[in-house]
Amino acid sequence: MQAAAGEPRHDEAVIDTTDLGGFLRSRRERLTPDAAGIRPGLTHRRVPGLRREELAELAGVSVGYYTRLEQGVSTSASPAVLDALATALRLDPAEHDHLRLLAAPPRPATPRARRTRPRPEVRDLLAALTTTPAILLDHRADVLAWNPLGHALLAGHLDPGAPDQRVRPNLARMLFLDPHHRALYRDWHAKAQVTVAALHHAAARHRDDPLLQQLLGRLAADSPEFARLWARRPVRTCSHYVRELDHPVVGYVRLSNETVSLPGDDQQLGLFHARPGTPAADALTLLAQGAVR
Repeated sequence: MQAAAGEPRHDEAVIDTTDLGGFLRSRRERLTPDAAGIRPGLTHRRVPGLRREELAELAGVSVGYYTRLEQGVSTSASPAVLDALATALRLDPAEHDHLRLLAAPPRPATPRARRTRPRPEVRDLLAALTTTPAILLDHRADVLAWNPLGHALLAGHLDPGAPDQRVRPNLARMLFLDPHHRALYRDWHAKAQVTVAALHHAAARHRDDPLLQQLLGRLAADSPEFARLWARRPVRTCSHYVRELDHPVVGYVRLSNETVSLPGDDQQLGLFHARPGTPAADALTLLAQGAVR
């Protein structure tokens, strides 16, 4: 018997993607009294982070109210309270935005999740990028499309038509569970943290998506590394990186990775490029020659 949409299967972990209290607790435990400007007391601290009483005082809210937020008894807060908590917790802008998302009222649940598809115009754009590796992802990190060079760079061991099949490749599952894809990244841990942070952000925005819930549950069950990273609740928004890859065909290559959001489609276009005349540009040219054969 199959689980209904949104219900965990026997091989899935249960992931809470709307955990406002857990996010607050993780940031409170991360903030030391010294960083918060609190003088050390005479009593011994069992944990290095702030106590609830200390954070509540810094934010100007009652201890009881903050405790209810952290314990999940209260699941929302006013913008003023959220801003005060963000200031007290020393949240960066990305974490502050994530806090607002978690505290926002959930949207009405949809009866079923839809698989997203690329627009024909976006497919045409991918095809036109003959010298730039490109890949199109949805909010679940499912691969919706790639151009030949994007396929050759990131997933040459997979069928080029895999994004159009019923079960699409998923970049997060590939990163944690596909040894061929994982081996590409010299700084795998940095890439993994960015990927988990993006999924945290997606989960806060798409609380009613059972397919996303299933993905997260299966990842947590299949990859202890993912489960540990998820529990740390990384939050980070950045659209450009430098990627150092060890490619099985062209060897070491250092590329700029730009992420372009398509807000109307809730999709992201990942582009990889190198400055002309550099060894990385030569490597892409060599890879492109094999990709178009």
